[in-house]
Amino acid sequence: MIFRHLLPCLFAATSASAAVDFSHQIVPILREHCAECHAGDKKKGGFSFNDRESLMEGGEDGAVVVNGRSAESALIKAILSTDPDEQMPPKGKRVPAEQVALLKQWIDEGLAWEEGFAFKKPAYEPPLKPRSPVLPAAVDGRDNPVDRILDHYLADKKLPRPASIDDSTFVRRAYLDLIGLLPTAEEVATFVKDAGPDKRIRLINTLLKRDMDYTEHWLTFWNDLLRNDYGGTGFITGGRKQISNWLYHALITNMPFDQFVRELIAPPNDESRGFIDGIKWRGDVSAGQTVEIQFAQSVSQSFLGINMKCASCHDSFIDRWKLSEAYGLAAIYSSRPLEINRCDKPIGQQAVPSWLFPEIGQVDAKASQPERLKQLAALMTNPQNGRVPRTIVNRLWQRLMGRGIVHPVDAMQTEPWNADLLDYLATDFVEHHYDLKHTLALIATSQAYQSHAQVVTKGIDDRGYVYAGPRTKRLTAEQFVDAIWQLTGAAPTKMDAGVLRGKVDPELARQIKIQGQWIWGSSAKPGSTPPSGETITLRKTLKLDADPASASAVVTCDNGYTLFVNNRKISAGDDWTKLAAVPLQTALRKGANSILVTATNAGKGPNPAGFFFEARVRDATGKEIAIRSDETWEWTTKALPTKEGRLGAFEAKDWQPVTVVKALGSWQQVIHAQAPSLLAQGASASDHMIRASLMKSNFLMRTLGRPNRDQIVTARPNDLTTLEAIDLANGSVLAEAIAKGALRLLAAKTSSTSALITGLYRQALCREPSASELATAQSLVGEKPTQQALEDLLWAVCMLPEFQTVR
Repeated sequence: MIFRHLLPCLFAATSASAAVDFSHQIVPILREHCAECHAGDKKKGGFSFNDRESLMEGGEDGAVVVNGRSAESALIKAILSTDPDEQMPPKGKRVPAEQVALLKQWIDEGLAWEEGFAFKKPAYEPPLKPRSPVLPAAVDGRDNPVDRILDHYLADKKLPRPASIDDSTFVRRAYLDLIGLLPTAEEVATFVKDAGPDKRIRLINTLLKRDMDYTEHWLTFWNDLLRNDYGGTGFITGGRKQISNWLYHALITNMPFDQFVRELIAPPNDESRGFIDGIKWRGDVSAGQTVEIQFAQSVSQSFLGINMKCASCHDSFIDRWKLSEAYGLAAIYSSRPLEINRCDKPIGQQAVPSWLFPEIGQVDAKASQPERLKQLAALMTNPQNGRVPRTIVNRLWQRLMGRGIVHPVDAMQTEPWNADLLDYLATDFVEHHYDLKHTLALIATSQAYQSHAQVVTKGIDDRGYVYAGPRTKRLTAEQFVDAIWQLTGAAPTKMDAGVLRGKVDPELARQIKIQGQWIWGSSAKPGSTPPSGETITLRKTLKLDADPASASAVVTCDNGYTLFVNNRKISAGDDWTKLAAVPLQTALRKGANSILVTATNAGKGPNPAGFFFEARVRDATGKEIAIRSDETWEWTTKALPTKEGRLGAFEAKDWQPVTVVKALGSWQQVIHAQAPSLLAQGASASDHMIRASLMKSNFLMRTLGRPNRDQIVTARPNDLTTLEAIDLANGSVLAEAIAKGALRLLAAKTSSTSALITGLYRQALCREPSASELATAQSLVGEKPTQQALEDLLWAVCMLPEFQTVR
């Protein structure tokens, strides 16, 4: 592509992440040589480096450090000086050359600073219990509570209110923030033409009702926060479990957040258990990587905004948390006595199960592990616990507005820049039944959200943060890829996430006819009753002409089953009264497929037994086939060998036809009450584009900042790196998508190149091209566009900062 050679020049200023370790290399140098006069309450010469803001303020003689330029920094000059009146430190041994080199490197690399760190912490302790602030009076009819608080804040600081954005900017921002997709050109045009005074409120509410789009956008946020993914460390060996299907269901049904938290901390079933179980690393691990310590770190970070990593090794020097508190939280999860380790060495003390805020209650250290988890879940969602609501509303504010009310979002011990705003959002969230969508709507319908965004520049907060409106945000890797797929039609037809996609369509459910039969082995033949404890293996083989675009099944067994598809464990259950809805799209494939089931009868004596299965599989053309349990299945007494969730070698030679069992009335009641709606849910997703949030990470997404999720991630980088610039210029994943898009533009046979270019700008940027942009693009593609010319046009538009940001 003819423009691509320019990209390294455009992003020449980008750099790899800093090599200097602030906490372990810079802090000890400053403590040893400088803190006596310039840290804590000491401010000799008017200069303090107690925190980063103080460092950047400088002293009586001006700036002490120049960000990115150590040679111009007074700090380095003073350290190197031999003049007794100028040298620093003024007395004692000089700073060694290797430490000076580290200080220079630190300054040159941008003065990295541990978020929330200060040499001496201010005497601030955030409130635990909720607080309902009194709202200031509305000004100029701006009665959204967010605006009432922020208008008062700006007036108090004698600052102007940020100007409102135009309709096309607003509609693009709202779509990307709330559902992660670009609006179509038609959707933008319809919104702009709407003369209704409440059209922005109506749009916000409409977007939040697009349940499937909302869910598949916010999966990215929650997968990061709960370190859930579809592949990677631990999944192959069985040391890690997905919570994908549970999470998808929780989002698409807008599960109240208090219930959401309880089901993650004290799982009612295996579907949500992967969060607290963490990753069972193979081999020997440090004390800080055990599943018990992972539990303490995950629960405190995700729900309380507390970074427990330091306190998991030793008493934290970043905030007030102690080693004993981290281990107390870990001991709630532990099913064995847990010895405290300091810096990976045992100290001879046993951890006592306890949580961090005993003033509102405490767990019973003598209770069983499941009971302790239930007690912790209750404490987390106790009405007197204002910490959890504050933490989640702060995260939502950060996602929509570009910066948290408390910053960073995992440093909730830090004082908020507006306590009234944080507390109002938190109490309002609880009063509206922990409704995440309600809080998103409250923020998005405010004039504050709908105002001009600040462009984030280096050093913007060096002297402290002052609210001046929302901030521009880079598209996440998933948003960028989704937008590319929208423009090019290059989305995949098969997803990686093991989720039952979509939401129940009642009309479609009424049309579905269930025809599966209950089956078992020969012990269920007429005149016989299966014995209790009998275990059999069932099999169905089939061939598909194409990869499925969507596939889902319902399955149950009286009494228990484990289902494998193509040698992979898919589902298991032991309650026949509840049909399991099973996503199969990622398990089935073009060609030969094998379904194997271990089915078990329980009870204390001979009793009826049966297995039921029904699936709907659709390909990209919409062709649908049904797979049902019926007389075509086979059975054997040979047991399936399993290890770490997968089948071992299995060669049974005594397969026999199954027995079709006469269904009990209670069995059929369950099937007819549940199966149609569950199968309709799977079918409802077939006309929706596969989203990047449903895919395993690829090289493009990784270079654009998608984490591997071995650790919790609550904020992705907002700066472009050299690696990203190179991959955007030369990466095969993006190039292939753009090539498909160029072919689609050619096939569209647009009336003119002007119309083609204008349509692309409308879709990508939600606006018309300027006269100069149109002229430049026309000169690029010519009167008779070629595939190569259209590839260049697509690439050039997608490289615009305007395309890659939410403004």
